[in-house]
Amino acid sequence: MLKLLSRPAVRLVERYLPDPYIFVLLLTLVAAIAAMLVERQSPLTIMRYWGDGFWGLLSFSMQMLLVLVTGFMLASSPPVKRLLDKIASLAKGPASAIVLVSLVSLAASWINWGFGLVIGALFAKALARQIRVDYRLLIASAYSGFVVWHGGLAGSIPLTIATEGHFTADQIGVIPTSDTIFAFFNLAIVLAMFIAVPLVNRLMLPDERDSMYVDPALLDEAPRDLSPANRPAERLEKSPWLAWLVGIPGLLFLLDYFVFRSGSLNLNIVNFLFLSLAIVLHRTPRSLLDSLHEAIKGGTGIVIQFPFYAGIMAIIMQSGLAQTLSEGFVALSTAQTLPFWSFISAGIVNLFVPSGGGQWAVQAPVMLPAAASLGADIPRVAMAVAWGDAWTNLLQPFWALPMLAIAGLKAKDIMGFCLIQLVVTGIIIALGLTFL
Repeated sequence: MLKLLSRPAVRLVERYLPDPYIFVLLLTLVAAIAAMLVERQSPLTIMRYWGDGFWGLLSFSMQMLLVLVTGFMLASSPPVKRLLDKIASLAKGPASAIVLVSLVSLAASWINWGFGLVIGALFAKALARQIRVDYRLLIASAYSGFVVWHGGLAGSIPLTIATEGHFTADQIGVIPTSDTIFAFFNLAIVLAMFIAVPLVNRLMLPDERDSMYVDPALLDEAPRDLSPANRPAERLEKSPWLAWLVGIPGLLFLLDYFVFRSGSLNLNIVNFLFLSLAIVLHRTPRSLLDSLHEAIKGGTGIVIQFPFYAGIMAIIMQSGLAQTLSEGFVALSTAQTLPFWSFISAGIVNLFVPSGGGQWAVQAPVMLPAAASLGADIPRVAMAVAWGDAWTNLLQPFWALPMLAIAGLKAKDIMGFCLIQLVVTGIIIALGLTFL
């Protein structure tokens, strides 16, 4: 059944979904026109919102570029490549490959979203080198595991409201993660995702005639330069001691950070971990630089598109459009249905504001007073916004850019499969938020 449904969905998306750059240009126009029509903002005001906010994600853009680059360098190191290949050997055919990559991506994304994006794509490539399987569905399966990230250990909304002095502390106080991430309803939704996502991906596996395969030779990295070093500069480039004298202190810093200072995972720490491990495991600076040369090729989409999303976020947030949308859904709600409508509104807002932290800043001032006045479960409402933010990432190519860069595919290649997952996971999450 799902195989039959996925076929027209894949064809539809392949035919009509534009390149992510075109998509972000269209979103910019939609956001601007909506702000003018709904919020009665002048074109000049909208242009100022857009221009002033255009560079608001520069720091985050660099972080995302480093997620791609450091993750690629780590995975292309000989020890990690051997490990991924060994785990991939557990798959005995196309079906088990799809299930395995889904589970690995789900687990990694629940730990940390950046970790999940990189590991999922790299593990999918390792599988594709060994198993003849539809490459589009393989990468889509890796990306679909990303849906659990905001219900996981690095979810920005639950971690924000668990932090002393957060910006809504006067309204709701500090809400511990035992009421959000580790609440029964949230863990039940996560468990359901671990069952449903691999199953749906497996059921979408296309027939041989409809499959798209990749030549495993195209996924292999260039052979390493093993020629002897003759010049002093070459000896430095091929010296493991130079790499280890820098990489090992980086790992010791992380040991101190986690063990003695009880630090938590964040994007900077993930990047620092990937980079330190890559420096050590590549053994020589030359090997690392060769890997970097390949990794950076996939970062062009991130570099050019993220500023446009920053501009869109500025329009949506500063014009009041996101708040108006949220208020509209609140007007439909009761104490029982507020989590559901919070989830739906967050999913829509996420298409224009693909940032969990930024989205909470927009929706919290609307959702929290509504929850208080209706007597709704505030932790559940907060997690509904979190799940809505994660849910429509299955439709939004913004977060797929690092994975697509690693895999060498375009958004239209995977989004047809993700569209089916969007429907299935949306139903499961909505039921869990409303009735559990």
